[in-house]
Formats: sequence, C-alpha cells, structure tokens
Amino acid sequence: MILGLIIGKAQVVPVTAAAKKSPAALNMGHVYGKVLDTDGKPIAEASVVLLQSKYDTATKKNKEVLLKAMITKTKGEFSFEELPIFGSLKLKITAIGFTELNQPISFQMKMPAAGSVAAPAGDAGQAMGGMNAFDKDLGNIKLKAAVNQLAEVTVTATKPTLKMDIDKKVYNVEKDIVNAGGTAMDVMKNVPSVNVDIDGNVTLRNATPQIYIDGRPTTLTLDQIPADAIESVEIITNPSAKYDASGGGAGILNIVLKKNRKTGYNGNVRTGVDSHGAVNAGANFNLRQDKFNFSASCFYNENKGITNGTTNRYNISDTPTVVHQTNIDKNGGGFLFGSVGMDYFMTNRTTVSLTGIRVHGLMTPTQMLDITTDSIFQNRTSSAYSQRATNSTRDFNASGVQFGIKHLFPKEGENWTADLNYFSGKNNNNSLYQTDYYADGPGSSINGTQLQKVIGTGTNKFITIQTDYVNPISSTTKLETGLRFNSQHMVNNQQNYIDSIGESYYTLIPSASSNYTNTNNVYAGYISFTSAIKDFGYKLGLRAESSNYTGELTNLNETYSNKYPISLFPSVFLSQKLANRQELQVSYTRRINRPNFFQLIPFTDYTDSLNITRGNPNLVPEFTNSLEFSYLKTIKGNNTLLASLYYKQTNHLITRYLDTATSALTGKSALINTWENANSSYTAGAEVTGVFSLTKWWDITANVNIYNSKINTSNITTTSQPDLWSWFGKLNTSFKLPAKFKLQLTGTYQSKTNLPVSSSSGQNGPPGMGASQSASQGYVAQFWSMDAAISRSFLKNDAATISVSMNDVFRTRWSDQHSATAYFVQDYDRLRDPQMVRVNFTWRFGKMDVSLFKRKNMSSSGSQDAMQGMNQ
Repeated sequence: MILGLIIGKAQVVPVTAAAKKSPAALNMGHVYGKVLDTDGKPIAEASVVLLQSKYDTATKKNKEVLLKAMITKTKGEFSFEELPIFGSLKLKITAIGFTELNQPISFQMKMPAAGSVAAPAGDAGQAMGGMNAFDKDLGNIKLKAAVNQLAEVTVTATKPTLKMDIDKKVYNVEKDIVNAGGTAMDVMKNVPSVNVDIDGNVTLRNATPQIYIDGRPTTLTLDQIPADAIESVEIITNPSAKYDASGGGAGILNIVLKKNRKTGYNGNVRTGVDSHGAVNAGANFNLRQDKFNFSASCFYNENKGITNGTTNRYNISDTPTVVHQTNIDKNGGGFLFGSVGMDYFMTNRTTVSLTGIRVHGLMTPTQMLDITTDSIFQNRTSSAYSQRATNSTRDFNASGVQFGIKHLFPKEGENWTADLNYFSGKNNNNSLYQTDYYADGPGSSINGTQLQKVIGTGTNKFITIQTDYVNPISSTTKLETGLRFNSQHMVNNQQNYIDSIGESYYTLIPSASSNYTNTNNVYAGYISFTSAIKDFGYKLGLRAESSNYTGELTNLNETYSNKYPISLFPSVFLSQKLANRQELQVSYTRRINRPNFFQLIPFTDYTDSLNITRGNPNLVPEFTNSLEFSYLKTIKGNNTLLASLYYKQTNHLITRYLDTATSALTGKSALINTWENANSSYTAGAEVTGVFSLTKWWDITANVNIYNSKINTSNITTTSQPDLWSWFGKLNTSFKLPAKFKLQLTGTYQSKTNLPVSSSSGQNGPPGMGASQSASQGYVAQFWSMDAAISRSFLKNDAATISVSMNDVFRTRWSDQHSATAYFVQDYDRLRDPQMVRVNFTWRFGKMDVSLFKRKNMSSSGSQDAMQGMNQ
C-alpha cells in the first residue's frame, strides 16, 4: 500500500504499515563527505548545514528550516546521521574566503526489478533497495576561492576629514595630497588650530604643545617622521587627568601612525622628487593570517631645502654698533625610517603587540653668512666685513620598541592594558666654522681667519611603563584608573676647539666645552570617573605626579639634583546635550611644566660662538590653570561646527631672557641667552572650527582663532611686553574633479602676534641672533600663504595615484620678527623653500584571500555555534 511519495528522480516508493507505525525507521539517512579547496587541501572550520523544506501553514508556502549543522574538522570531514529519508533536503557549505556551495540531497531508492520477488512485508529497508540507499558518500566537495582584489575590499565610506569631539579634534591626514612625500612638519601645516613657522616650531593657540606618537611622548622631531606613516593627528587643547600633566597649558598633538589589520595582505609603494632634486620613497606591507597580524613599513626622505634671510640689529652700548647679516642655508642628506610590527591574537579577548622602530639620519647642512658691522663713534663710523662659512655633519641612529597587551573582560567595555615603550638614540655631530675677516669689504684681501671646530656625541634613552584599567559600572557610568612611570637619561659631550690664526692648529677650550649626563624620572597615577544623568554628563579626574632629576657636569665633576614633591592635577569636564544635535561643555584642568636639565645647569654653552646659552639653577616649575567653554553643533549631512572660549593663566612662566657676560672664546662682553621665571602670563581667546560638505565634490575645513596674551616680567629687569590681540586662520578645501582628478588648497593667515613662549629657533634660525629673543620681548609680523596640490587616480581599481603639489604658491610665507631689549633692537626676515614643487607616485596592491585566514571564534561543535559563526 502506497502511503507517500519520495522525491528522488520522480520515483514512487511504497511505504509499509510497519514504517508508518515507527517514524524512527524513516530517520535512517546518512550523509558524509570531505570539504577541500581547489588544490585538494582540506578546509577546516567550514560551516556545513542541512536544511529541510517544510510547509508553513501561516504563509501557505514551503520554507527551509535548519535540520542539522556542524563544523568540519582538521581534515575537512563532516558526517550527518539519522536523517529523514522522506522530504527535500539541501546541503549548504560556507567557509570564509570561499564561494558558498548549495547542493540538493536525496536518497535514491531502487524499485524491484521486473520479474523479481518483492521484499517481505514489513521490511522497509529491503522494500526500498537495501541499506545502501540511505548511506550517501558525497565524496570530495571542492569549494572555489572567493578572491576579492583591492577595490573589492576597500571601504567605500571614506573617513571624515575632521572628527570633532568636545575634548579633542581628530584630523584625518590620509586625504591630504599636499603631504605626499613630506614629513610630519608638512602634515601639521594643514591641521586646524596648529601653526608651523619656517623653522618647524609648532604652536597650538600660540603656545608650544607636547608631541606624542600613538599616545606616548617621543624624542623624534617632526622632520624625522614621514608624512606617509601618519594616519591622523589628535588635537587635544585641554588634556584630562589621563594624560601627562607636564607640558604646561599648550595641550597635546598626538600623531597616530597607520595600522592595518585587514585580513589578507595589502600595501603600497611610492616614490617622488621635489624641485630641489630631493628624492623620497616608501613602502608599506601588511599580512594577517590566523592569529597573527604582521606589518612593515620603510621610508626614505632627502632634504635639500634652501633658506634665505637678512638680519639688521642695533646693539646698545657705549659704542653702538649696527650689524647687517645676509645668510643662505642649504640642507643636505636625509633620513631612513623603518618599522616592523606583530600582533598576536592570543584569545578572542587578549591581544599582544610588539613593534620595533628604527631611524637613521645623515644631515650635511651648510651656511654662508655675510656680516657687516658698523661701529658708531662720536666723529666717525668704522665698518668691518667678515664672512662665515659653516659645514656640518650630523648623523643620528635611533631604535625603539613598543610592547603592549590588551585584555577584554566578559563585561562589555571592561578592559585592561599594559604598555612598555623604550626608545634609544645616539647622535654624532661635527661642525667647522671658518670666519674670514676682510680688509676693506667684500672682494678685498683677507686680513685674518679664525677656525672653530665643534665635535660632539650624545645619547638619549627614554622608557615609559604604563597600565590602564577601564570598568563600565553601568551603561552611563565608567571608572578609569592607571599608573605610569617615565624615565629619560641623556648624555651629551661637546668639545669646542679654536684656531685663532686659521692654520688648522686647534686648541681645546675646556670652558667652552659641554659635557654632562642627566636622568629625569616622573611617577604618576590617575583616576577618572565618568557618568551621566539623562542628557547631562560629567567626567571628574585627579592625577598625582612627582619627579626627580640628577645630573653631572662630567668635565667639572659637579653634580646637581632636585626632587619635586607630589602635586595634584584635577580635571573637570561637564557636558549638556541639547535639542537639535547640540552640546555644551565646560572643562577645567591644571598642568605643570618642569624646567629641563639643560635649562637648569649653570654652564655656558659656546657650541655656536654667536648663539651662547646658559642654564639657571634657580628655575622652578610653572603651573597653568586652563578653563574652556565649548559649543558643538552637528548640522544636516554630518556637517559640524565647534566654537570655544578659553582662558589660560600661568604662574612662574619659564621664558628666555638675555644677560651679559664675558665670553670664554673672545674675552669680550657678549650676550648670553638664559631662562627666567616671569611673574605670570595669561592667554584668552575664542576659536571656531567648521567642517562642511557643501556638495558631493566640495569639502571645506575652516579654523579661526582670536586671542590675547600678555607676559608679566616685572620681577626681572626688563619691560613687560604689552598685551596684543591677534588672530590666526586656516582654510583647507578639496574638490573632486572630473576624470578622477582631485584638487586641494590650504591657506593660512597669521596676524601680528607676540613671540611664542620659550620657542627656540630651529637649525635655520637667524644666524648668530636666533636665540637672542625672548617671548616677552618681541613679536612676529603678519603673513599669509597658500599650498596647492592636484592628483589623479588611474589603473584598474584606481590602484595608482600621481600627485603634484606646490608649497607657498605666492612666495608670501616670510618670517619677519622684531625684538627689542635693553641691549639691542633687531629685525630679521627669512623665506624657506618658496614655490617648491613635489611630484609623487603611489601604487596600492592588495588581496583578500581569506581561505588562508580562518576565523577563530567558532566552536568546533554544536549546531548553534555553527549557525552563529555562519552569520557573523
């Protein structure tokens, strides 16, 4: 008696009454096989699912429901037993990196051959052709690899140029085509709120910030960090208790380096050249497989910059002198930057990371300085002309190791991290100064020559150990705490030799040589509590820090030391969310700036006879209180506007100061640059930053900062500089043009402003007079400039890009500064690398073949885990 139909080549199979009475007798199917790739290698941890078609009485349609599932073993094998022999089944196999396979399953049963004897009644197995009909070997099932090239794995939703939070702004560097082939100094020129002078001195709201890399202080300078290694820059104007309290009130610029954990491999290579003939090249590579992520990068940058400048200085003395200087500075050499990193995903919750950094640089700068000195007597003026040529060689080698571990707890958001950062650098320098004194101006005979040679070596070791713990007590409440130890050890040896006759017979001048070592330690701990009551949020933090330093003048066998007691640094952040995507916040922080050892040692440094410096052992730390009020508005289309009012007050401000003393080189009175604690200072201002996507092809980022500052130096013998209202603006705009072209323009304007506090001129400062300026005694004249760049992508999937950029398009980035003290009045101006053109080519490659990169978050058994893994 036929009781049903079996689908299997449309054959009608009889089902006996015995089978009807025992439904288990119908669940005797067995399916098994092996999953392989196209090369015949077994695929482990593939999801193998059996779906059964059933009639849904609600929808009146058949639908597929899960019957059984499992994960393949190491050999790629799977096996399902006790399967229903009636009905429609479908086998579904999925594996990361492979095309999904769907295959119908049926149990083909044989009817008795014509003329044969039917099976006995009640033997369903025999009636359907024997047990072999229910045992299906699917053999080797080969899955095709789903290989996606770079374009298919590239995220189409681009990052915003600027992400603005109340406590920081995150500037995405990757969109800036004007940075290609440059250094971090070029990057900072485009970052909102940041001003960069032609010597590379960076200011944030007219004060010098701390420079971090990946959240840790660094000894690298901006021109030692390639722009192509940077992913973003975080602008933190008012750091909370979580960050170092040192650095005064200028805030933090945190450079976030590129990291890549995409499954598969990807990378890029690039090269470029500028109009001075300086070459740059670099490559990045990333590979992720199983529990490991490997990354490597290497960059090379040449520096052939040229700076021209003039200086006019009136020296006030019994016999006044007027000094006129012209200089041409040329850079040479370059640096090599490399890093290798490894992440080990120990478990789903624990990751261990190790990164090594190596930097090598060889710089060969030269300088030609023409000096005309007019001595003004009562009845006559005497003129003298000299020319100084400087040839220097500076090489440095630095190595760094970053080790980190991060553990995630089962509670969402709870985590613990530990970090170790070690950096060690060694430098050597050799400078030769040749000064020729002419009898009667340029072109005349040489009356005399003086040679000065400075040979120096130094090391700098920096270690940071830090641990942080975050515990989300509830959905709105979070507790953060951490400990930190930081130590810096520095060794410096500078030997100064003089040949007053110019016959290459040098004599060591011990009093003009500098040899010292010092160690500076900082101990810190913090706790921070964040919570919210409806739309009102608050974050309260307290940081405790103490420090000590020891140092020795090794050539004089003199030691110095100091201990700073524990100081407390509170921080308060209050925020209120308003309707229409608006937010208000008020923040208060207290920070410290400790004098460094070089500022403290009472030793006169004659390394450069025209720039003499001396420390002041009586310096004390400066403390800054910062108050900021901010308004954030998110406009339709994710356009954002951030407006802030800020006020910073500093006690015992450390500032440069000019004094006079007898020079150990010449035996004559000379100006000495030292440091003093001014009574106080303040800065008040308002800043507005906006990010707007005007159309699909036009984006604008604008920043304007209006501020007033004053330094009170009434406690020292100099006149306080009057307060001055100034403003700084930056506009960055980019266009997406037809034919895959992109255009970027960056404009900057700085009005007349006071000299930044304690800023130091870089190696291209005003020759012989660069350090002779105090932040309380001068100003910077107004200037404006514009940079431009255009790029085009081409090849398949836009894998290649060529860009052409020009900095200071209109030759307007002059640095004009004025200083006036009791000893002199000085004006100087310089122009560095105007209208320099840089051409760069980049080729990106990548392949996401995740057949090699298995997920490790699947359970090895259980249908529920298999389905979860399949749906991830």
